[in-house]
Amino acid sequence: MKINKTTVNIPVNSIELEGILTIPSEAKGLVIFSHGAGSSRLSPRNNYVADVLNQAGIATLLFDLLTEEEDQVYENRFDITRLTERLIAVTKWIGKQKDLKALSPGYFGSSTGAASALNAAAELGESISAVVSRGGRPDLAMENLPLVKAPTLLIVGGWDDVVIGLNEQALAALTCEKKLEIVPGATHLFEEPGKLEEAAELASKWFQKYL
Repeated sequence: MKINKTTVNIPVNSIELEGILTIPSEAKGLVIFSHGAGSSRLSPRNNYVADVLNQAGIATLLFDLLTEEEDQVYENRFDITRLTERLIAVTKWIGKQKDLKALSPGYFGSSTGAASALNAAAELGESISAVVSRGGRPDLAMENLPLVKAPTLLIVGGWDDVVIGLNEQALAALTCEKKLEIVPGATHLFEEPGKLEEAAELASKWFQKYL
């Protein structure tokens, strides 16, 4: 399988957001990553997950939700409304690219990025095919969760006690196809040996099923 990786600059209003677009030959869908506070398109964990998805024939886009200057302001990293608007704008940009618009879009959100992914999925409705949250804070999108139409998988580490509870609350608020997977022996960042691999495999199977 041939995999094509390119750097893209995505125009959003008066700025450009830098991204890494990876497209396997005969890709059926495209997963857009929404990372957590303080992270970027270069996040080693998200890049690992993206590699797993690419090997499964799924295209991926990792991009910076904030410019370097914006990221210097700590509060911007937690501006879920702004991050959601950026994610929606990037999703619409993809829909206008002739070589991408045929790919069914999904979201992978980690940490606070899960909230912007779910907010965007609520806004865009049935045009989003699937959402996966890893160690996410879907509770930060609580009021919009009943509007999400995309099948949603919440993945949490078994040792991430507080976040498990928050994900259980979010699961109850979702009315779409949904599932909560708890990875035993994993903390919030899935740093333990083999645990990120488990999370990536769960995400890959979900996207393969629904994209």
